Amino acid sequence: MSRQQDLEDQIARAERLERSITDMLTIERLRQFAAECRRELERLQHPRCAA
Repeated sequence: MSRQQDLEDQIARAERLERSITDMLTIERLRQFAAECRRELERLQHPRCAA
């Protein structure tokens, strides 16, 4: 599994879990985790050009 696929899977799992629980602190942490994964995924998909 590539790093991109792994990140996409982690995002999907965090979002599924977020929808199935009611603890607001855990929901917020899952949202933050998914956002971090999205940022890393974006960096992998669109690397900056080295000058």
